[in-house]
Amino acid sequence: MSHATSISGPNLENIDPHAVTISGLVLDPSYTPENLPTSLQNFDRDINNPGEYPYTRGLFPNGYLSRLWTMRQFAGFGSADDTNARFKYLLEAAKTSTKANTGLSTAFDLPTLMGRDSDDMLSIGEVGKCGVAIDTIEDMHRLYKDIPIDSVTVSQTINGPACVIWAMYLAMAKQLNISWDTLGGTLQNDILKEFHAQNEFIYPPEASVKLVVDTIEFQAQHLPKWNSVSISGYHIREAGSSAPQELAFTLRDGMEYVEACLLRGMDIDSFAPRLSYFFNAHNEFFEEICKLRAARRIWARMMRERYGAKNERSWFMKTHVQTAGCSLTEQQPLNNIVRVAYQAMAGVLGGCQSLHTDSMDETLGLPTEQAVTVALRTQQILAHETGVTRTVDPLGGSYFIEALTDKMEAEALDYIEQIDNMGRGPWKPEHATTSSIDEGGCVGGIHKGYFRRQIAEASYRFSEECEAGDRIIVGVNQYTDDNEDRPIDILTISEEVETVQNQRLTDFKQRRDDAAVEAALQSIRNDAKANKNVMPALVEGALANCTLGEMVQAMADIYGRYTGGPEW
Repeated sequence: MSHATSISGPNLENIDPHAVTISGLVLDPSYTPENLPTSLQNFDRDINNPGEYPYTRGLFPNGYLSRLWTMRQFAGFGSADDTNARFKYLLEAAKTSTKANTGLSTAFDLPTLMGRDSDDMLSIGEVGKCGVAIDTIEDMHRLYKDIPIDSVTVSQTINGPACVIWAMYLAMAKQLNISWDTLGGTLQNDILKEFHAQNEFIYPPEASVKLVVDTIEFQAQHLPKWNSVSISGYHIREAGSSAPQELAFTLRDGMEYVEACLLRGMDIDSFAPRLSYFFNAHNEFFEEICKLRAARRIWARMMRERYGAKNERSWFMKTHVQTAGCSLTEQQPLNNIVRVAYQAMAGVLGGCQSLHTDSMDETLGLPTEQAVTVALRTQQILAHETGVTRTVDPLGGSYFIEALTDKMEAEALDYIEQIDNMGRGPWKPEHATTSSIDEGGCVGGIHKGYFRRQIAEASYRFSEECEAGDRIIVGVNQYTDDNEDRPIDILTISEEVETVQNQRLTDFKQRRDDAAVEAALQSIRNDAKANKNVMPALVEGALANCTLGEMVQAMADIYGRYTGGPEW
């Protein structure tokens, strides 16, 4: 019996490159009953029907027959007013089907992502360039002006200062007399993957995880419809990881947050149902489908068997998928429309709950309205013209699909075991009274440089394959056109955005009550120092007109700022 195997490094001398996936899994040329994996032999235990534990075939019995995935479009550039106009454009463009569920995802500029106000010296030249600039509660009001936030779900793609941005959003809702229990959406808020891959962290890992737990606890108490964290493999994959690494590191990050919440004394079923996941959909079509199927199975078993969750919803791994930005090419950018379409289909066949399709021009600049419309229409064509929604998990039972799902699961579990063994080992109930979050696991792996080394090795292997021509990238290393022109417009951000934003910020500071601001900032410091949940103080800080940068710095006064350990 032969199965998919994995290879390490770029050594492919005795292997046909066409038999090797992007992630280095070696596939058989065909799959037959002789490849029958263990999971098919134990159908009820390992696969089961859609909507039944361990949810390999999907979370719900009827899949997309009863509800389509949420078509979530990413927007954020320039000022809050600019992004608000794009939000309204996207909502209008989505009004083509009563079955479609549309959500808004907010991209923030680099200063905001790093917890810096627009008038900070380190923000010069970056304000509004790669996302929207948000400094104050007034900016938050402009960002969501006339958007029905009590009926449209809102996703906020931010991590280091996520608790502060969320506090501003909640304070805005309070000023609008919108009850928090009506708010639906997702805060990305996954700081661990920032240390692995994206580098937009502020505080040390231990303090950073504490702040994530603060938001999870606050959500469980006040916002029943909100997803407090979107545990993100997307950026790990964008940094160059393989699919099994993305799967393993993402799930183990989620487990780290669960364990931190248990250490705080929270009941697992009080918060686990609102945890969500965010995966990348890359070019290797079947590998991406099987990654999502394996992810659901691993998470369900971990939540029930490792952590003792009793609520079925705690076993659900709700998944947002975004097509792979790192796969898009500057050369022949129209080809990206095709790449995105296949990647989106992989996400749907894998059973995602929401989906974002990248725009064809993202390697050249911020997406134009035409490009984002094509990206949205891609999802709508997929939903209404291809027939992929007519049956649940249509590829389930395939010898190849089930064997590859098993392989993805086995590879991921090997990585998870390695990470567990960096500290106290797999979680046991007694750890809740004898352990702390800094005893190995993901935090220990960060300090040891484990994740970065693993990702770098996978990225190096892939780049070597491309350089050697073993991995064909259409329009880049084959099928090139030396006379190619770029037939698309590019969106540029005027320098005036930064000037106007800083003028607004100056005016905001002049109008506020300085004594109230300082009192609110001191409350944030006091709660951070006392190891209390800082969310109530942050909401009051936003209502007192503290800026993003001021609240971030108030916590940095206590936690310090992280620049990397000795392995970095």
